[in-house]
Amino acid sequence: MTMTVTDRPAVRSRRAMPRPHLVAPVPLTESVAARYVWAIARLSLAWVFVWAFLDKTFGLGHETPAARAWIEGGSPTEGFLKNAPAGPFEGFYKDLAGLAWADWLFMIGLAGIGVALALGIGMRIAAASGALLLVLMWTAVLPPENNVFMDDHLVYAIVLIGLAMVSAGHTLGFGRRWSKTELVQRFPILK
Repeated sequence: MTMTVTDRPAVRSRRAMPRPHLVAPVPLTESVAARYVWAIARLSLAWVFVWAFLDKTFGLGHETPAARAWIEGGSPTEGFLKNAPAGPFEGFYKDLAGLAWADWLFMIGLAGIGVALALGIGMRIAAASGALLLVLMWTAVLPPENNVFMDDHLVYAIVLIGLAMVSAGHTLGFGRRWSKTELVQRFPILK
């Protein structure tokens, strides 16, 4: 008598048996909760940049009055750079106040960083350029008002770098799809 596969008694493979003591724990940065916390941090910082762009462009009245809106001929850099700079770089920043190229670079930076963070794409470039912009803003008012050296600009810069390092654009964003595109595969700096 020959046995067929279906005639064999059911034997559970040792490999199929769950072995909880052999399962490696999920690293904290890969847990579902951590991914959502990073995604919320990413979206929050996106709003910081997008709001600054919108307020300065349209003069929504929070920090920029309607009469000083960029679309009304106002300068997004003039008010701050003429009045706020202090410390070792004061002269440098005051000389930049109101220059058209500085206005354009600043506004393109705000919009580009904000949109990239909101969509979760281009996180490496967004993090690097956002951190650079924030550090430049920090240097404009040295020493900071409430601390010897640390302020929110440096904290945001550090968080931006962290967002890129943990691929925060993959959760609640298009980062996973973006990273699989041919363009990003060819130029990984665009992740």
